[in-house]
Amino acid sequence: MNSLYRTMLFVPGNAPAKLTKAEIYGADCVIFDLEDAVSVQEKDAARDLVRTFLSTYHLDCRVGIRVNAQDTPYYEEDVKAMVPLKPDFLRLPKSETAKNMQDLDVFMSQCEKEAGIPEGTVKIVATIETALGVQNAFEIATASKRILGIGLGAEDFRTDMRMTRSEDGQEILYARNRISLAAHAAGVMPLDYVYSNFKNTEGFTADVRFGKMLGFTCKSVIHPSQIPLVHAVYDPTEKEIEHAKQVLVVYDQAMAKGSGVIALNGKMIDMPMVTRAKAVLAYAKASGKEI
Repeated sequence: MNSLYRTMLFVPGNAPAKLTKAEIYGADCVIFDLEDAVSVQEKDAARDLVRTFLSTYHLDCRVGIRVNAQDTPYYEEDVKAMVPLKPDFLRLPKSETAKNMQDLDVFMSQCEKEAGIPEGTVKIVATIETALGVQNAFEIATASKRILGIGLGAEDFRTDMRMTRSEDGQEILYARNRISLAAHAAGVMPLDYVYSNFKNTEGFTADVRFGKMLGFTCKSVIHPSQIPLVHAVYDPTEKEIEHAKQVLVVYDQAMAKGSGVIALNGKMIDMPMVTRAKAVLAYAKASGKEI
């Protein structure tokens, strides 16, 4: 299991065949969904199915569970049933305020205590889906030590804002920027939104590239075909790896000589470039590339 969170694959919690196949597609994380993918009539059955599956089978990737929102009658039972399974995190939809996070944190602590597992074992990912949530993104991201990341629920956000949907997502640009900024400021993962038209691979790849430009480090996906496309965009290219190596070589040489001037191929090298070079090599190593 690598140390990266590049992709989070949503898997319906009420589909046994999909649960058993979930890890074979190579996503860094699988999210078993008890919310949007499950009809009201199947909520209890989906919860029982996921609980039984995770009680008997260990996945060779990270595991998250999207529970139902706090204003639903399924929320408490979801949290009570899922926390003892020790997933990496619970993903909470409709996250709007710091209080949403703090209430979940307290509830999870109670569940961990009852299950005899250390407090703080299970983390939280907040899905922000309303104008109020976007406005409070930083407060949400810093509300609890359990917060692993925050991400945008684009379709619900569009509905809340009465937006007209475009293929390239121009209307949600501000929200994406705001969430990425808040996540980086808080020191948690910025999670990019689900691009629902999985058949449009060209549009999807362009969207992933744009999200990377905005600072996102993880993409939520709904179809296995999207996983390698995300990894191809996020993973450093051979050219980027080689350049990063060269930057560090000239930097080390300059430091050894006590020189305050560092240049590579006629271009000045400053500390932010050195920091980025180190990050590129660390990312490449974590993704399994030889460096």
